[in-house]
Amino acid sequence: MIPADNPTSTAPRASSSEADPVLVRIDRHASGIRVATVTINNARRLNSLNSPLMQAFVDAVDGLRAEAGAVEDPVRALVLTGAGEKAFVGGADIDEMAALDAARARAFITRVHRCCDAVRAFPAPVIARIQGYTLGAGLELAAACDLRVAVDTAVLGMPEVKLGIPSVVEAALLPGLVGWGRTREMLLLGENFGAAEALAWGLVERVVPFAGLDAQVDRWLGALAGTTPGAVRIQKHLISRWETLPMDAAIQAGIDAFEAAWAGDEPSRAMAGFLEARRAHRGKAV
Repeated sequence: MIPADNPTSTAPRASSSEADPVLVRIDRHASGIRVATVTINNARRLNSLNSPLMQAFVDAVDGLRAEAGAVEDPVRALVLTGAGEKAFVGGADIDEMAALDAARARAFITRVHRCCDAVRAFPAPVIARIQGYTLGAGLELAAACDLRVAVDTAVLGMPEVKLGIPSVVEAALLPGLVGWGRTREMLLLGENFGAAEALAWGLVERVVPFAGLDAQVDRWLGALAGTTPGAVRIQKHLISRWETLPMDAAIQAGIDAFEAAWAGDEPSRAMAGFLEARRAHRGKAV
């Protein structure tokens, strides 16, 4: 990961005290792009999600949206992780859930959804850096991200049915990632599984030893540096639309998105640069 004391860091509007439930920073990656890191800071409880933490998380991610949508030098990616080495997010806070009634249960699970929705609506790609337990609401949050890398010792699962409740909200994303059969296995049995299974099922994109976790994040960030921010923003939005549209409408949405990309000068600048580099390469080859 980018070191916290990077001298090119930009102080974000969100909180940055080590006592805060959510930590936010913006750094300059080695590739030159600006990257936000959001850390769920509840390590002593395996980064479990309680109501104050969830509100702080939504506020932090929403507070970064303007940085990601900036025309000049935008934040090009958000890296989401948990504090410590034991957990990404160990789930929703069971102590709080145990005291719920029906009305408060609706409000609580709506807060879980808002956390996931803030990630899905973020204009730039969101990378889940999964370093340990990723259970229940934590797995839903990971599913809401665009890319997921997990340490090879990570433990994942959707154990809600063992606690008397169904898996809901962004658990609805799981069939698109792992298929209906695996989703039924995960949600109806509530059993935990390892990173190797998550990779085989398509739930995560990469599995690495702990020592390689940040290197994989850096590889993705380096690849993003070779793209253009406007095109990536349009592409992320279009992918989200594809998840809910019938095929004919999804194709039409793609045509609309292609047209929208030409509203600015990003395509012409990027293609001019490509053509110039190709001419220079051909000139060297002669």
